[in-house]
Amino acid sequence: MSESIGFIGLGIMGRGMVDNLMRAGFDLTIWNRTAERMAPFGERGAKAASSPSEVAAQSDIIITCVSDTPDVEQVILGEDGVIHGASTGDLVIDMSTINPVNTVEIARQLNAQGVAMLDAPISGGSEGAANGTLSIMIGGSETDVTRAMPCFEAMGSTITHVGEQGAGQTVKLSNQILCVVNMLAASEALLFAKAGGVDLDKMLQAVTGGAAGSWMLANRGPQVIDDYWEPGFSIDLQQKDLRLVLGAADKMGIPVIATALCFNLYRTLQAQGHGDDGNHSIIRALEAMAGVKARQ
Repeated sequence: MSESIGFIGLGIMGRGMVDNLMRAGFDLTIWNRTAERMAPFGERGAKAASSPSEVAAQSDIIITCVSDTPDVEQVILGEDGVIHGASTGDLVIDMSTINPVNTVEIARQLNAQGVAMLDAPISGGSEGAANGTLSIMIGGSETDVTRAMPCFEAMGSTITHVGEQGAGQTVKLSNQILCVVNMLAASEALLFAKAGGVDLDKMLQAVTGGAAGSWMLANRGPQVIDDYWEPGFSIDLQQKDLRLVLGAADKMGIPVIATALCFNLYRTLQAQGHGDDGNHSIIRALEAMAGVKARQ
């Protein structure tokens, strides 16, 4: 018999993840701060809980996917949090992106009550969440990873156990560095090609499959050309992650020069009211400086 699963957080990523867990046949109990988001899943058989603690009380494995470090701390450790409903032997899987130091402390408090924890942040945007093709980076014990693997396989296609508790978050922040710097490079290239009079669709066709190709270029480049700014991952959420990167890098004494540049370019877009747009819209900051729009 498969274990009962709880899921907390039905945001832009969580909705697709819950959909795929349901498709895989898991018995699900769900909770979301905005209660109406639970309704479509309740109509399909998921049980709606009144609090994170109730989710934990009805589940063997509890998955959280919320926005920021304080949100994770609230739903797991806060009043009516998971820790108050979980039983000895339960497993908590946090799939949010948060500070690795906080992750380790949350795990310590859960472990003290006999509850295991994995940090398993994700990458792949809303498309990956919807299609079940997320990349999942996992920190924690091998035994717990094995136990959670059926859930991970329902949600992702690249599943990697990267180390001990907190390592998943460190790898996810490395992933975020690569995402934003790749998008900055793609933006500069698109703007350069447009200013040079080149057809951008043909430019992408020529370079995407070569050494300069990247996921961001292949998936977000066409959206830039089509003037499409709906978020696979929003600027506001991206900035939350980049703050984590910059803070951790400062403590480690590691230069993250291009990442800091991206952070400041995104900040200008936030000031212009674009925080809800997709993170690929970093090109708009470059367009403003150049007086050229890299769109058809």
